Amino acid sequence: MTLTPTPAVPIDIPSPGSIVKVRGREWIALPQSSTEKQEQVLKLRPLGGGDQTIATLYWPLEGAAVKPASFDPPDPAQSGSQSSALLLRDALLLKLRAGAGPFRSLGNVALEPRPYQLVPLLMALKQAVTRVLIADEVGLGKTVEALLIARELFDRGEIRQITVICPPHLCEKWRADMIGQFNLAAEVVRPGTAKKLEDEIPFGKSIFEVIPFTVVSLDWIKSDRNRETFLQGCGEFVIVDEAHTCAARKGGKRQKRFELLRALSEREIQTGADQKTKRHIVLLTATPHSGDTEAFDNLLALLDPKFSGLSEMPEGQRRKDLRDDLGNYFVQRRRQDLKEEWGTNGADFPDRETREAEYKLSGDWAELFHDVLGYAKDLVQRSAGESKLRQRMSWWAALALLRCVSSSPAAASASLRTKLLNLQTDANGDRDRDDNQIAADLEAMASLAVLDGADEGFSGEEAAPGADLAIAEDAEQLQDLIARADLLRGKAHDPKLKQLIKELNALLKEGFRPVIFCRFRPTAYYLAEQLKEALPKRSHVVQAVTGDLPPEERVLRIQELEAEVANEKVPVLVATDCLSEGIDLQHTFDAVVHYDLCWNPTRHEQREGRVDRFGQARTAVRALMLHGGSSNPVDDRVRTVILEKEKTIRKELGVSVPIPGNANSITQAVLSNILQGPAQTIQGSLDLELAGDTTTQLALDATIEAEWTSAKDNAKKNQAIFAQRSLKPEEALGEWERMKESLGSEDAVERLVVNASRRLNLPIGPIGASPGTWELDLSRLEDDRTALRERLRNHDLEGRLRLCFRSPAQAGSQLLSRSHPLVVELADFVAERALSGLEPELAARASVIRTKVVSRRTQLLVLRLRHQLHQDRWTGNGYDALPDLLVEECLTVEVKEQSVEPLEGATALELLEAAPTGNVDPGQRQQWLKDAVAGLDALQPALKALAERRAQLAEDDHRRVREASLRRGESLRMRFNCEPAPAVDVIGLFLLLPAPTL
Repeated sequence: MTLTPTPAVPIDIPSPGSIVKVRGREWIALPQSSTEKQEQVLKLRPLGGGDQTIATLYWPLEGAAVKPASFDPPDPAQSGSQSSALLLRDALLLKLRAGAGPFRSLGNVALEPRPYQLVPLLMALKQAVTRVLIADEVGLGKTVEALLIARELFDRGEIRQITVICPPHLCEKWRADMIGQFNLAAEVVRPGTAKKLEDEIPFGKSIFEVIPFTVVSLDWIKSDRNRETFLQGCGEFVIVDEAHTCAARKGGKRQKRFELLRALSEREIQTGADQKTKRHIVLLTATPHSGDTEAFDNLLALLDPKFSGLSEMPEGQRRKDLRDDLGNYFVQRRRQDLKEEWGTNGADFPDRETREAEYKLSGDWAELFHDVLGYAKDLVQRSAGESKLRQRMSWWAALALLRCVSSSPAAASASLRTKLLNLQTDANGDRDRDDNQIAADLEAMASLAVLDGADEGFSGEEAAPGADLAIAEDAEQLQDLIARADLLRGKAHDPKLKQLIKELNALLKEGFRPVIFCRFRPTAYYLAEQLKEALPKRSHVVQAVTGDLPPEERVLRIQELEAEVANEKVPVLVATDCLSEGIDLQHTFDAVVHYDLCWNPTRHEQREGRVDRFGQARTAVRALMLHGGSSNPVDDRVRTVILEKEKTIRKELGVSVPIPGNANSITQAVLSNILQGPAQTIQGSLDLELAGDTTTQLALDATIEAEWTSAKDNAKKNQAIFAQRSLKPEEALGEWERMKESLGSEDAVERLVVNASRRLNLPIGPIGASPGTWELDLSRLEDDRTALRERLRNHDLEGRLRLCFRSPAQAGSQLLSRSHPLVVELADFVAERALSGLEPELAARASVIRTKVVSRRTQLLVLRLRHQLHQDRWTGNGYDALPDLLVEECLTVEVKEQSVEPLEGATALELLEAAPTGNVDPGQRQQWLKDAVAGLDALQPALKALAERRAQLAEDDHRRVREASLRRGESLRMRFNCEPAPAVDVIGLFLLLPAPTL
């Protein structure tokens, strides 16, 4: 067998940023990763193309055909109008993905972060191993802040894998944000998907070795086998959402979760042949401290073991030093903080207007409620002398009745018809389990069905919990209650529904689009049915979304409601708490109605946070709490003992405080007053896990009051401990301004789309009173634009589109960022046509105009500069080379004799937007341009010096954000060296002449 010899590999592989010619066209050489170097492949990007047109070249096969090339100057014969100069500059600017400035990632994300959202990123970049706890309140954008850190380290070549750990109901939201906003193709790992993913990867490999970006559900890693697989394969960067549910407590699943996180934080992972490092970890929670000081300190210890025990540490210099240092790891902001410290550069958060509306139980409803309450009390009292299991079954049946009868006739009827959870057999049909085993299952399952999942996060149980204990002598009474409940449907008999309709009409009249939250599924469907009859069908559309729909279907229904806004219909959404977390509703809705009171105030905050969050277009959102007042003792007790207490503390401290201690125990204790009376001895089976006297209801109330007082004192103390701000607003604001200058602002995106559309003869015009909102009709794209039409159709961009260029976007509009497919395709198309010289009337590389803007002959150059950034990371024993990075800039300069002067953004814009005055003779125009192009050779030393200065500036920017200036006693852990590419590309040459004087 004869072997064909491998062609010799040329030594001179082009350096990143070099221009080469191969395959019949010019390309820009891109940096090689370590894997690409081993595999001898080189990636090339066309001179005028975008990242979607990158080609991969196998060097041993094609390397000999690669030739050095240079970028041709503008052709004087292909000149165009001055307005095309600005269009070309904007296209080139918005095409940049690896722009200058200190951040590598912001050209690759589909959003423009607000300045305050850069703070966690700047904190992380000052750490050798990222350990950050982000505890901003609901709605400020913790997801964005965490993924900015992850994407930045990925684009710097410092990490290769990203994993998010989160509760099951948040998995799809994380995946959607990673794909849609951060261009990270993530896969969800949970019981329903893990097997399929494992079947698609090579034998002997784990999911985490093959798939770089994963979202891992907490219910998947709870098994010992999966947990160990995860620990072995988990990559370098981990985000933990709802981190407070992983804070250690003695025993239970929280302890196991914490042990997993501690192992992730302590174990080193292999990053090279002989290099190891610890994982980067970002913890997210809106409620970092729930009153359990030990659990919170354990959470802080994940950042650094030195913080263990900080909360209880005695005052002194050591505690002060640790508190100061914690500001480098911990960030917690409220809306009020942002408004006070950041002003208009923080975020345009709406004001939240809250109020209560009371309905009165009367007539048949009041009688039914009284009889159901009497039956619930009777259940508890009759079980007093029976087994503990029987007592607990009666207790949960009574609570289920109270919860459902306070919700709606539909929920009450469903609860009365449904038997209490069948716990007499286990999953294997084993009937020999003792009462203790059955009771343990009862507590776990019934608390999820009846309560609000306050302690461990969201409860997905939405079905009306069963209250039928199958007691023969109760059968007739139950049937009577069911029949009466069924007759009370509709606003004529249901005072709660009647009050809702009244309040809704007022909200709708003021222009609000509401979300109505219910606790139980039967109530949600009941309300949707009733509201469809009560609201005008021509102008309103009502939709119910509950947990029995898969996550994708929930999103689809919300999108259908959003589409109705464009049809001038008002959407009304009725939802269970499946939408109280993990989904953004602020783009379509701006009011929340709590139809059912939560027995946990944190859930109210989560509901309202769906509309009161980053991206809300309205200046004020509305939150309405509906309750029965004194006519409904269940609502009244929960409101006064739980909700009002939390509201008072929040008003005083400015932060939401969770229910103290064991939230489920507190809730049961509050309701025991109704079922057992204020002076009665507490049922012996009620294990409340509360410190203090709980033998009588009066003593229990005093104990609960003491728990709230303690929670408030702890919250106040924690505010003092964690008020340290390691980064000041001006630091982040400066980086934010540099980011916009190097990558293009929202204004540049708007200019490009509007100007390109007009030059393509596409109808586009502003709509509404809000600035930055336009309507574009892509169906009018001319027949000779087939290639562009197909490229847009590949992104489902066709027909009439409503576009918005300012965040927050108006409902029914697409928010266009620099990486939106419409922006990317238009920028690529304009640049390709301009650089090819085929269509100067669309975007020309040269022009000459007379204008009143200048008083002397002014020559402008639009330049493209490329630099190669070398970076080394300290490993503890020496420096380890990281992948080289390509840094690109688009710069407008003015030629002054033999030098060039960069123009600031506003100055460059004024000159590029200059309106022509009078005509220029075509022959003179071409001659002037020939002379200017001929003079470019003499400018080469000035252009080379400019490139060197800009490369040094890029190096300084990267060094600045990585310096450990805030970390006492530590040295610089990164080294940078930025080298300019051999040549500067002159993309455009534009002459501005003074207007003739009369």
